Amino acid sequence: MRIDEYADLDATALAAVIAAGDVTAEEVATLAAEAINAVSELNAVCVGPFEKPLDHAADGVLGGVPFAIKDLVIHARGVPTRMGTRLLGDGIAPPADTFLMERFRAAGLATLAVTTTPELGFNGSSEALAYGPTRNPWNTAHSAGGSSGGSAALVAAGAVPVAHANDGGGSIRIPAACNGLVGLKPGRGRVSVGPDSGDALFGMGCELAVTRTVRDTAALLDAVAGACPGDPFVVAPPERPWAEEVGANPGRLRIAVHTESWAGSWVDPEVAQVVEEVAATLEAAGHHVDRATPVIDWEVLLETNLVLWTAFLAHAVAGIEAMTGRTAGPDNLERTSWACVQHGRTLTGLDVCTALDRANALSRSIGRFFGDHDLLLTPTMNTPALPLGQLDANADLTAAEWTTRIFDACSFTSPFNQNGAPAISLPLGQSSQGLPIGVQLAGDSNSEALLIRVAAQLEEAMPWSGRRPGLHAGTVAAAR
Repeated sequence: MRIDEYADLDATALAAVIAAGDVTAEEVATLAAEAINAVSELNAVCVGPFEKPLDHAADGVLGGVPFAIKDLVIHARGVPTRMGTRLLGDGIAPPADTFLMERFRAAGLATLAVTTTPELGFNGSSEALAYGPTRNPWNTAHSAGGSSGGSAALVAAGAVPVAHANDGGGSIRIPAACNGLVGLKPGRGRVSVGPDSGDALFGMGCELAVTRTVRDTAALLDAVAGACPGDPFVVAPPERPWAEEVGANPGRLRIAVHTESWAGSWVDPEVAQVVEEVAATLEAAGHHVDRATPVIDWEVLLETNLVLWTAFLAHAVAGIEAMTGRTAGPDNLERTSWACVQHGRTLTGLDVCTALDRANALSRSIGRFFGDHDLLLTPTMNTPALPLGQLDANADLTAAEWTTRIFDACSFTSPFNQNGAPAISLPLGQSSQGLPIGVQLAGDSNSEALLIRVAAQLEEAMPWSGRRPGLHAGTVAAAR
């Protein structure tokens, strides 16, 4: 197998050729390491590539498929983690895996690297001072998104077919949109965030991956979903494997379309136009499409994010201080991170409880909306990938100003973190400048199967597999 052949295969196809004996897992790992090094200009890797993959089950459903984990929340025993912050120095090496890491290993995923993230995950762009900016393979002057920007850049550039990602305000879907990938945010409790967390980011955080194909997303969800010991939520399992939803008839659905920012911020007309094209495609497929939106009080949503995110960051930093003996401050935290930590330290238990009440009210409102609609179609981001520096976390801003800046630019994703329901971003368009445009489908609680069915329907009707970014491992290899 040549590196360009490797770089064009998704995880499902790679697993099949390894299982068939057409290529060995060791040969694939060597190609993956070469591919990661070939696109080093992206600055998407903070640890690795390793000399050999981390231990994994060779007979897993994705046995031998190259993989990378994000430097946030998840961790692997003995592998240093920095969470994107200088406060952790060269990182700390945890003594054990998280539950999700155990499941990734059991699935056979061959982890070769750790990918970049913004500091402590609170940014829509991955430009942490701890590593430097991560670049978009479609245009290296632009952001790879955040907070799973390193993972998304690697997958889009053909270095690995799938990589871990997590999402507390859009951090799977935003980089998926920026890089032309599939990004499913599962519903709350679908994938365990234990054992270190029970209800990550007050229920707004969730874990999965970014992929190039819908079938890979479904296969990975099948491999890792389900409760682990002590999880506070146990979600009912699917009626059948999610992989069987790919290609299944979704039936005639009631799909609402909304293209105006709930924040009142600007939406690029090219982005809105792609959403309209997707709506027309869905209507042509037999679905009932109309204009509708849940009632979202943006100022209340923003205040809820401010309280919950800054309380979370203050708590995370307190934990790092306790582990390391270091004192957090402006010398080892970016300016907006330090502003958020300081704000979080002023909050009371009453403030947090009030914010949770507001998130619950939003969840009930969105739930009522889905009594009349099966899915909601929106942009994923207001614009294609932003130029690097536009979401500069080292800017001199207050916690409220920084929170507003992030969610003005990424105004379509956060409601579905606060209500805990699943949502998916699909790469269904390109801008006139050649940057991917992501479109979001959101559903009611436990609607992952429906989202996968419709995502697969759109993948067939509006295929994206022929698109390749300018910086791609296969192209770099061919040039050599």
